[in-house]
Amino acid sequence: MTATEEQPLLASVPETLQNGIKHTRAILDFEQGDAENPREWPIAYKWAMVSLLAFTAFTVTFTCISVVPVASTIVDELSNHTASPSASALLVTIWELGEAAGPLLIAPLSEVYGRYPVMNVCNILFISASLLAAVSDSTALFIGARALTGAAVASNVLGPAIIGDLFASEQRGSALSLVMLAPLVGGAIGPAVGGAIAQTLGWRSVLLIATGLALTCEIAFVTCFRETYKMIILKRKVAHIQEEAGHEVSEDTKDEARYRLWYAITRPFTVLFGSSVLLALSLFGSVMFSYFYVLSTTLPDILRHRYGFTPAQTGSSFLCFSIGSFVSVLICNSSLDRIYIRLRNRSSAGKGCPEYRLPLSIVGGLLLPFAVLAFGWIAHFRLPVALLLLSVGFMGTTLLMTMVPLSAYVVDACGLYSASALTGVIVSRCLMGTFLPLTAGPLADMLGYGWSFTLLGLLSLALSPIPILVFRYGEKWRQRSEFTRDA
Repeated sequence: MTATEEQPLLASVPETLQNGIKHTRAILDFEQGDAENPREWPIAYKWAMVSLLAFTAFTVTFTCISVVPVASTIVDELSNHTASPSASALLVTIWELGEAAGPLLIAPLSEVYGRYPVMNVCNILFISASLLAAVSDSTALFIGARALTGAAVASNVLGPAIIGDLFASEQRGSALSLVMLAPLVGGAIGPAVGGAIAQTLGWRSVLLIATGLALTCEIAFVTCFRETYKMIILKRKVAHIQEEAGHEVSEDTKDEARYRLWYAITRPFTVLFGSSVLLALSLFGSVMFSYFYVLSTTLPDILRHRYGFTPAQTGSSFLCFSIGSFVSVLICNSSLDRIYIRLRNRSSAGKGCPEYRLPLSIVGGLLLPFAVLAFGWIAHFRLPVALLLLSVGFMGTTLLMTMVPLSAYVVDACGLYSASALTGVIVSRCLMGTFLPLTAGPLADMLGYGWSFTLLGLLSLALSPIPILVFRYGEKWRQRSEFTRDA
């Protein structure tokens, strides 16, 4: 596949600029064994980069969720006990609102300027915003800093895209499993560590430790990471060939650069709303993922007020979610690529399809509503805390089993458009993760935990047929969109 992402959108560019844009996109393809081709890089280096992406994803979620056990304490301290009860939930979920805004620039800029500079700039902004949160002296400033920190997160959209740059379709499952596991582990370890540290050293120390982790990631990115985006590498290759041949290297005019950036920014929406398959799966995935934040905002209150846990004990309880996530990643790591290859070999054309990524997501989507129901009714009747924590672990298993195949599907189905497609999916996921958890508290106050989580479980159950339908009819539906059509 040698077409650039700009080509399907050139029809919308004024004709006077199209020739110039096409001229500057004279892109060759990699030759067999080309050392500059990211898929030809040594396997040890590629897995080192996957590990770095996973550690970055862990750090991001650790920073986000580590303050969960003491969110109400932070709000009370910064507001002098005048804030509303919903402020502590907003303190947690506002991060997702920032993450909904950031990718709208992060992914397009990575497709215009490359993954390397965008990752490094975002990491520096992330570190700065984390420090601002650590020294905040008011609730408004703290919440604003948290939103900025969320907006600076690049790993959620660029991580899967970089894996798509590095690995062929049948080799992506294990790498995606690790990168998807890392934030969920961070979301479990973060409260455990954060609760203990906040109880002894104060909540500001938690954020300073998180900033130190982010700084370590950035040092590794600056020194070890290499550009992986195919079009940027090939463009540099063409420029190098032109220089060696003594030709003048063509540069974009200001108008061309402006149009490139504008269409790159609008591309995520063009890709998402241009594909009914992506739109349906993004709705399904956004609701499923939001239960992680529903859990994060309700579990601390349940454990502290109904079971008498301390902040440190409350944070440690999130490890159950981590254990469940680890079980799921073992399943995905051993099965995702194997299922894909088996279905490919059984197909009449002998060709792999993105839909072959979805069987595990179907299973996870059908089981997750029952995990949500179990969590709600166990809390409602104050059943033994061991059962409650078991339901938390079950939720971690089913949630990750749902989300990993979805990311793999988007990367496989969209190819060079994967970063833009993931951006559209992540924006919808983050918006749902911001606002749906805010309903959990009022619903529990009105209906009790049992019936409120029954409603949430029924919502997820109503959406569970979506991956089943995409698995069955998705190959046909994808052909209606130029962004997901088979090459």
